[in-house]
Amino acid sequence: MNAFPTVFPKDWDSFEDGMTLRDYFAGQALTGLLAGRQPNNAYPFEHLAEMSYATADAMLKARGE
Repeated sequence: MNAFPTVFPKDWDSFEDGMTLRDYFAGQALTGLLAGRQPNNAYPFEHLAEMSYATADAMLKARGE
């Protein structure tokens, strides 16, 4: 399933499916993680990305996907 899919007429050669729902959930989780960050607790960006996708995976699992 994709977030924000774009629908084009059948006679068009290509189209964009939008971002995956997993990517959308991860982006929303990242926003929350960054908003709640304490200035003296600086996590590496790689760690924040991993936490974001782990949260997205848990959300998809809760949806039964």
